[in-house]
Amino acid sequence: MLHLSTHGFVGANVTIPHKERALILSKPDARARAVGAANTLWYEGDELRSTNTDIEGFINNLDACAPGWDAASDALVLGAGGSARAVVFGLIERGIKRVHLANRTPERARALADQFGASVDPVSWDATGELLRARLAGSTRHRSACTASAAQGRRRPASAACRCRRPRICAAADALLSAARARGLKTADGLGMLLHQAVRGFELCSDSALRLPPKLRDLSKPISQKFEPEHR
Repeated sequence: MLHLSTHGFVGANVTIPHKERALILSKPDARARAVGAANTLWYEGDELRSTNTDIEGFINNLDACAPGWDAASDALVLGAGGSARAVVFGLIERGIKRVHLANRTPERARALADQFGASVDPVSWDATGELLRARLAGSTRHRSACTASAAQGRRRPASAACRCRRPRICAAADALLSAARARGLKTADGLGMLLHQAVRGFELCSDSALRLPPKLRDLSKPISQKFEPEHR
């Protein structure tokens, strides 16, 4: 990674499990430092810089798929991994007052809550079903947001709240999003986040503005479905 330029690269996109290492080996901006992980690398002169565009990917995807989602007063995040840190940062930055955070390992949820302060409320994994059911039952009276970002391969509740998404590429039949759609709720899947997070990375590496073509998502679906793991 330290020799990208000698191989002709002007930057790179980094995924798990290398985001924290990328942060250490580069000069991160304030957003990457706040999240504690970097997914985008680029050069400023001879200096290797880094940032975290998962934040833009998550927020811009919600803006595109569920306009007005940020009128919610609170959100539920499932998982406490690298993507969850970016999600929590983005939610707080956007003005969500309370982020409920559940993880199957409670210590990781508490550590992330300690990192981001009083706006983050760690809750037990077993309590998420009741919290989601309460949100669904009152969805006509309350505006809330739900995001799931648990580690790959973990089982997730089939419930969903008023705005529901997952930051990984998902098949259309995904139980979490399907449950939300069945209740008439707006959803945003991980493919949209993947596309939106790439925009700023491209701009940093090319010094050129980029707008996502409307049909790019449809063109990308066959690729995402090809690599989608089976749900058992």
